[in-house]
Amino acid sequence: MGVTLDDDARQYLAAFEDVTGVDGRDCLVTEGGDRLLIVVERGGMGEAIGPGGRTVERLEDRVNAQVRLVEGAETAEAFVANLLAPAAVYNVTISENNDTVAYVEVAEDDHGVAIGTNGRTIDAARTLAARHFGIDDVQLI
Repeated sequence: MGVTLDDDARQYLAAFEDVTGVDGRDCLVTEGGDRLLIVVERGGMGEAIGPGGRTVERLEDRVNAQVRLVEGAETAEAFVANLLAPAAVYNVTISENNDTVAYVEVAEDDHGVAIGTNGRTIDAARTLAARHFGIDDVQLI
């Protein structure tokens, strides 16, 4: 699936690649542009974060926004689990009936982490799962 980015997201992704030297696959910008969620090419997380988090901190200073990184994956199940980290995800099942839904089994104590403040984490997971794997919804179980 191809991902179409607006001008702001493309500029943030270019800044990410310039600062980190790692390929970015996608960038989700929150309203107001104060938070970015960047999907990092598989295997590039360590380099993107940098020693002690210094590389991602340089990026945050450059773009004046809080940055969260998510590692890309080859399968929808692995990608959805990555999107909900650091919540403990036990299992992801993709159901393809009328809609394609990812059912995610999360540790009971981590439901709040998977949902995020004001639903930000689960909403971002739904958006990015749709963009990359055509998943219509992500549900916690």
